[in-house]
Amino acid sequence: MTVANDNRSFEALTFGLAGEVFAIDAQAVREILDVIPVTEVPGARAFVGGLINVRGKVVPLADLKLKFGMAASEPTIDTRIVVVEIDLAGEPTIVGLLADKVYEVTEIGGASIEETPEIGMRWRPDFIKGIGKRGSDFIIIPDIERVFNAPEQASASSDICL
Repeated sequence: MTVANDNRSFEALTFGLAGEVFAIDAQAVREILDVIPVTEVPGARAFVGGLINVRGKVVPLADLKLKFGMAASEPTIDTRIVVVEIDLAGEPTIVGLLADKVYEVTEIGGASIEETPEIGMRWRPDFIKGIGKRGSDFIIIPDIERVFNAPEQASASSDICL
């Protein structure tokens, strides 16, 4: 995916979290699901909402709002699960991301992406690749792999504790 100060454009899936617009590389998206039954996992990290069944495969479901320190909320009719493939500790891994709403696939120009400001953010800036601009709107581009590969999330005793 493009990072700040890179002139390449990329196709991005835009989605909402707590009133903010986020974007992830559309090439990483495997599918978008309505909310489906979730099996809770005792002892899992707070941002891991549990496990879901995606086409016969057990997939961890992450609530990025909790990971970013935003308030949790109940699913609505617009809530979706975005199933993505990420590189987790060197291995391709499928995870589900809970999104308040999915908007569209759009092109984000690399020249319109700026570095994340160090102050004034509601979430950890090291989890954000950059801030894209589209007209007068801002699109937050999270570093999904960094979110899940962050050292404080590593667990030697469990494969599901992302």
